[in-house]
Amino acid sequence: MSKVVLITGGSSGIGKSVGEFLTEKGYTVYGTSRNPKNYTSNAFKIIALDVTKPETIATAVSTVVAAEGRIDVLINNAGVGITGPIEEIPEAEIKANFETNFFGPINVIKAVLPQMRKQASGLIINITSIAGYMGLPYRGIYSASKGALELVTEAFRMEIKDFNIQMTNIAPGDFATNIASGRFHAPIQENSPYKTPYGNTLKLMDEHVDEGKDPLLMAKAVYKVMNTEKPKIHYKVGELLQKFSIVLKRVLPDKVYEKMLLNHYKL
Repeated sequence: MSKVVLITGGSSGIGKSVGEFLTEKGYTVYGTSRNPKNYTSNAFKIIALDVTKPETIATAVSTVVAAEGRIDVLINNAGVGITGPIEEIPEAEIKANFETNFFGPINVIKAVLPQMRKQASGLIINITSIAGYMGLPYRGIYSASKGALELVTEAFRMEIKDFNIQMTNIAPGDFATNIASGRFHAPIQENSPYKTPYGNTLKLMDEHVDEGKDPLLMAKAVYKVMNTEKPKIHYKVGELLQKFSIVLKRVLPDKVYEKMLLNHYKL
């Protein structure tokens, strides 16, 4: 019997690549989208789910359980980017980002846990970001929402270990996806004191995404973790320099690391 996998945000980018790869490997995959009717040619089923709407989460989980009788793996992949000077990002947009990147995954986890507890087995993989390990200029809110999910993963693991349910997170670096086009950009205002540095940083960020790694690497990483008997707490996938930046943050004095980031972003 093939394992049943639920992937939030499975209609494009990393989620789609993971879903296609796992389908090829023989898994029964359900991806989710807010508008599944727009994705009828996927290699796996796409069902309706909006992580900011708990009622759609409950319906999606019930749909999978009714069809398959179980959910073996949840991959919390749905997420959105956000950029801008923190001073100028509207509060509503900050809250919206956390609704998708933080509260959404928690609510999906809550929805699948009763079924996994009933099965006495399960694996939950939270897709975070290398950006969640550091406060990046003009990406501070994104860093905060992904960093919060990293910490919640650490706590959740200890709370659910007695149920034979495992949890881990995989933090990708820059991958060639459509995240740049889908994220909220605080507009570059003509009279803003941040106009020049923010504009330059935004251009640099978009270049990093355009030159990013193939999402297939993330799919292979997810597959490897799924076939690991006892997954680690944290995994990082991306350019060597991006992964090494996390190591440097642990060992360098704070101000030295900050100076390194300022030089990288030419600030």
